Amino acid sequence: MAHSNQTENVVQITRGDAASPVVLVCEHASHFIPAVFDDLGLPEAAKRSHIAWDPGARGVALGMSQYLQAALVEAKVSRLVYDCNRPPEAVDAMPAKSEAFAIPGNEGLTTQDHAQRTRSYYSPFHQALAQQIQAHTSPIVITIHSFTPVYDGTVRDVEIGILHDADARLADAFLTTALNNTDLQVQRNAPYGPEHGVTHTLKTHAVPHGHLNVMIEIRNDLIATEAEQLDMANRLSGWTVGALATLGVSLEHTSCKA
Repeated sequence: MAHSNQTENVVQITRGDAASPVVLVCEHASHFIPAVFDDLGLPEAAKRSHIAWDPGARGVALGMSQYLQAALVEAKVSRLVYDCNRPPEAVDAMPAKSEAFAIPGNEGLTTQDHAQRTRSYYSPFHQALAQQIQAHTSPIVITIHSFTPVYDGTVRDVEIGILHDADARLADAFLTTALNNTDLQVQRNAPYGPEHGVTHTLKTHAVPHGHLNVMIEIRNDLIATEAEQLDMANRLSGWTVGALATLGVSLEHTSCKA
């Protein structure tokens, strides 16, 4: 489904020809750091930790793509190389520090460095996503993320966050559906919200065009194994069908088991 060799190395599209209006997005699907960056100077443990990607998120997104028969657009490089859920001007698009970790390979980046990474990673990803969204009639954008149970020493009790920016229609429907169907701790705009800059993809591709949209954050200890990821995908797919039904949208092409 990629449009060029460069895009192929940066973006993975699954079920790009799916009939479902749902377009799933996983900006932090991979911890891969291209060899040219020499691991950004990080030890192996840091490269595989939550600072480099969203553990479990890709498995959940793939499961939802299967159950909902929906397109999935995922980034294939680590968020430390470029965080595709941040605009180029954001400090944390190419962070020099993440939680307690210094990122040596991101320190002292020049304007040229920023521009090169933006061209190589951010632009192809968002161009591919825009094309995928435009290919659908009345697209529904759902981004899938995970978060760490303890961040910078603070324990997070929330288990699933339903995030939104200015358009809360789908988030409201998700919250109502979830709270009626689970004992999990589900909260609005938690463990962070739009004020933290996390809704960039939604603000870029959905809100200005009036597309239904929502960002789902899952605490990563709930999706540590493949079985847990598939279970969560099933659960969230069911919530998706239920939430959209309350908004008058029927997913005729879904094969959701929930």
